[in-house]
Amino acid sequence: MAFASAGLLLTQSYAQVSMPAPSPTQTITQAFGVGKIELTYSRPSLKGRAVFEDNSPIAPLGKPWRTGANAATKITFSEEVTIGGKAIAPGSYVIYTIPGSSEWDIAISKGTAYPGQPAFKESDDVVRLKSETFPLPAPVETFTMAFFDMKAESCNLVMFWGNTIVMVPIKTDIKTKLGAQVEKALQGDKKPYFDAATYYYEWDKNLPKALANVNKAVEENKKAFWMYLLKARIQSEMGDKTGAKTTANEVIKLAKEANNDEYVKMANDVIAKS
Repeated sequence: MAFASAGLLLTQSYAQVSMPAPSPTQTITQAFGVGKIELTYSRPSLKGRAVFEDNSPIAPLGKPWRTGANAATKITFSEEVTIGGKAIAPGSYVIYTIPGSSEWDIAISKGTAYPGQPAFKESDDVVRLKSETFPLPAPVETFTMAFFDMKAESCNLVMFWGNTIVMVPIKTDIKTKLGAQVEKALQGDKKPYFDAATYYYEWDKNLPKALANVNKAVEENKKAFWMYLLKARIQSEMGDKTGAKTTANEVIKLAKEANNDEYVKMANDVIAKS
């Protein structure tokens, strides 16, 4: 009985041990466009092994790779995006790759139930594209994926490991989505005139509509120097230099009252260009 009790205590003590994962999982949530992208992958390390070579023990050339370790890399889009010239609907997909010496095949696949082994079916591909490889100045020990070059309607999903870096361009259409939101919001009781003016100025490039909406915005917000600044910029681009200077001087007056030197500087920039 004493022996059994001792054995039970020993078993219970070992049950609390938690070992670190050799290829830890990373999840990245990246705001993009008017939605977000979520990426989940596992990060193997070189540990003295070669990768992206003919006889590599992991990720050899010419063979499908799950783009990480443990399980297929998963990517989720909350909004429609475009990759390789093809629209991809919102939802979850997996990324698998076929490394090559000068370029990789990148596949976005609807086979989200893939296990850890790379038994990928080309028939599940939503899009497949070629991506050129570039050398790294120094080797990277741990496989890394990240979003670089973030812009309103585009970004690059970058993968780097060993001496190799590969990029996947991702695009989205904000103009159409924002336009629909703005037009719908302008039908409501509380009209977002300043947001509408910003959209027509920055995205739709419709300066008359931008000016009409910003005029309504400043009528409702007599002290909003940031709104006057947008109006001054619109007037300047429309060729109304006198009006732009007058509005910019109003920005300077209101911004000084609010102790905002940044807007004073931006208003002076408008004056200098008008």
